[in-house]
Amino acid sequence: MDSIKKAAGIIWILLGPLSIYYLVKTAAGEIAKKPVIDTRIQWIVFVVIFIPIAIGIMIFGYYALKGEYKHLPKNSAEIED
Repeated sequence: MDSIKKAAGIIWILLGPLSIYYLVKTAAGEIAKKPVIDTRIQWIVFVVIFIPIAIGIMIFGYYALKGEYKHLPKNSAEIED
């Protein structure tokens, strides 16, 4: 199971920048097709909201690759500080 988690970590790390690239590419294309202020605002909001989510995906993947999720607590008594 740990190897699956590490493989998924690699996938998450690669998926973050790839999704940002396609989001920005799509936004630029849509803004170029219809250069009105409504379209610009819509795509800027999409990009600004999605970039932190993609960064979070990459951080999650890093921790999965690092092995931080090897043991997940089943109850609050197992939580270590």
